[in-house]
This record gives sequence, structure tokens and C-alpha cells, in this order.
Amino acid sequence: MKEVRFYRANEKPYGAFSNLYKREIIFEGEAFETAEHAYQAGKPRKPEVRQWLMAAPSPSLLAMAAHGLYVWDVSPEWSKNKFDRMKRVLRAKYTQHDDLRELLLSTRDARLVESATVNNAVNRLWGEVNGVGQNKLGVFLMEIREELSAEQCKSRCRIRKADPMEEAETRGTLNGAINGLILGG
Repeated sequence: MKEVRFYRANEKPYGAFSNLYKREIIFEGEAFETAEHAYQAGKPRKPEVRQWLMAAPSPSLLAMAAHGLYVWDVSPEWSKNKFDRMKRVLRAKYTQHDDLRELLLSTRDARLVESATVNNAVNRLWGEVNGVGQNKLGVFLMEIREELSAEQCKSRCRIRKADPMEEAETRGTLNGAINGLILGG
């Protein structure tokens, strides 16, 4: 099976799969600079901490700061809700930007892997380090790709229910044309 590996947001063309890729998304009625911003906005318990995270000078510093929050600054439901939130953020990202949706769909059935270089628990959860990890980001992207592909097929591949009278008329016309050819008419 083909693999598409990505990590840094500036890598072409698949760096766009990184949550640090700078593309604004609207999530839960709010505009966010990146998918990472939208995801991490759900983590803090206190509005002041959320505001502090959102003011980080770059998406990577936002991620580092969010991973370093004290346990008492993290929403009590975060560990239960974070995967659902990530998937909803990704769905927003790939449905709001046609070019990103097309890039994701262009990977067809390739295995998508966030391929990190620093070996730590966060990188092994969301991606892989030296082939080891849960690759949650890659798995969610493949699920979103499958959903988008099914939606695309549904809208393009609608089977029109034929009108029985129209169908009989068409069949009659075709049968007449065929009989005319056979009989030399």
C-alpha cells in the first residue's frame, strides 16, 4: 500500500495536512488561523488561558504551549472529547477549502502518516516516530477522505429514477430504430 508521509506545514504538497498549516477555518462559529488553533481552543478550562494560547506568535508555539498546560488549566472533559473535536476540526478544514479537499481526495487509498522526528508521547499519539505510533491524525484524515469521497460520489453518481412512460417510449423508439435497420427501412 502506498503511503503519504507529512509533518512540516511548509512541505509541498502534503504539508497542508499538518494542523499547523496556515489556512483559516470557521469552527463552532469562530474564525481560527489554523486547525491547530481550532483544536487547542477547546482544551483550556479558563477563558484567560484560552486567550493566551490563541495569542501565541505561531501555530507551533501554540501547540507547544497547549501541550505544556498544567492539569488544572485543562478542561475536565478534554481527554474524553479531544478526538471527536479533532475530527470535527478536520472536517471543517477539508469542507471549507476546495483545494485542500481535492488534495486529500487525490491521495486515493494511500495510508496517510504524520511522520514526526522527535520521539515523544504526543508525536506517537498523533503520528508515528520511526514507524511507531497510533497515527491518530493520519487515521482521522483517511476517515474524512472516505466520507468526502462518498459524498462526492453520491452527488455525482445519482441514479435518476426513470419515468416508466418515458422508459417505454425510449424503448419503443430504440426497438423501432433497430427493426428499421434490420428490415432495411
